[in-house]
Amino acid sequence: MTKVKPYKNSELGKKEQVTKMFDTISKEYDGLNRVISFGIDIKWRKKAVQLVADTNPNIILDIATGTGDLAINLAETNAEKIIGLDISEGMLNVGKEKILNKSLQDRIEMVVGDSENLPFEDNTFDAITVGFGIRNFETLEKGLVEILRVLKPGGIFVILETSVPTKTPFKQGYNLYTKNIMPLIGKLFSKDRSAYKYLSDSASIFPYGETLNNILREIGFINVVNRPQTFGVATIYTSSKK
Repeated sequence: MTKVKPYKNSELGKKEQVTKMFDTISKEYDGLNRVISFGIDIKWRKKAVQLVADTNPNIILDIATGTGDLAINLAETNAEKIIGLDISEGMLNVGKEKILNKSLQDRIEMVVGDSENLPFEDNTFDAITVGFGIRNFETLEKGLVEILRVLKPGGIFVILETSVPTKTPFKQGYNLYTKNIMPLIGKLFSKDRSAYKYLSDSASIFPYGETLNNILREIGFINVVNRPQTFGVATIYTSSKK
């Protein structure tokens, strides 16, 4: 079972710690995300949305939706219903405000929920997405099993997640940025100084590329493909269900 180290030494489990962390940084998350990624994350989300749109889904689940950026982008598809699920009420509250401002409340519903115990029936969704959240699962395989369960046969599963470049000099530059500069930015602008250290640490140790492809296949997903983005600092993974 793949588990990622919690972001603090605490008696709380990873799930509780991550919830508390995102509740704390929810108000500043969007702005800091744009700064840390130089705004390139917007381009990555658009590519992920296009992959979903190509399958013409009717109902979509966006897991670890956070402040709803990807869920809102998914409104560009013809889907009638988009559900954004997250364990952090703080992040969801920010997302709800954004959805109201864009008058998308009739199409996008934000719900509190656990990615490893999804409150939905089997074979419910035509498409499921996770944007920059899968590395926060307490137990990766358990979450993936749940995703496979609620995905309809023939449905698409899209992951957008950070990854580590494998080629020189991008690998060295990435390591320098994530280990030194990114935590410094978080320290300067965030109320929770350890949060952005956790985000960089978790990105560096999370399985990516063919390793994550193989985990998806072992769970039971088919048609698994990974698409590295921007020299490999992020990757889009697509797969489906028999």
